[in-house]
Amino acid sequence: MKWWDALLGRTEPVKPDLDALFALPSAAVTLQAATGFAPAGTGAVCFRQAEGAAFAELERDVTQLLATGGGPPVEESTDTYGYSWLLVRRAPEQLSELVTDLHAVNSSLEAAGFGPSLLCSLVSFTDGSARRLALVYLYKRGTFYPFAPLSGQRRDNALELQMRAAIEGELPIEPDLGRWFPLWGAPGL
Repeated sequence: MKWWDALLGRTEPVKPDLDALFALPSAAVTLQAATGFAPAGTGAVCFRQAEGAAFAELERDVTQLLATGGGPPVEESTDTYGYSWLLVRRAPEQLSELVTDLHAVNSSLEAAGFGPSLLCSLVSFTDGSARRLALVYLYKRGTFYPFAPLSGQRRDNALELQMRAAIEGELPIEPDLGRWFPLWGAPGL
């Protein structure tokens, strides 16, 4: 069957590697040293909410899991495209804990069979002049890309390319610029 798929130009989808999220703290050090962007203390997971009680219960369990033991409260929201977001806030110096929280959300959804519903995760950064940046993890591609929003649903493409150059050796970067989707109105960004 693989021969037939190759003949028709079909490829197997990339398996997501959620452990790639754990490379973010190291990449953040490189990013701060090279560009002055530091963690803002927010991160979010975006997914298509499934219908049914099982998904609603899982979502409730995930938010309670993160809030137990003095963990951060989780803010839930829905964007204009109908995607659900779980936003986690930590102190900016707690990037490792924030990444662990995002990994727990992704892993819980994946383990419960809702992996195909996951879209992306993001971690926000800012610099001294209040510019904003997110490092976005594309779940289905297993890659990252920078997103630098400006006012009025514009983006700073030059800054995004500069950030890519700064962290290329630290994170698996999405090579197809067409997949660097804008995340307008993403919570925490």
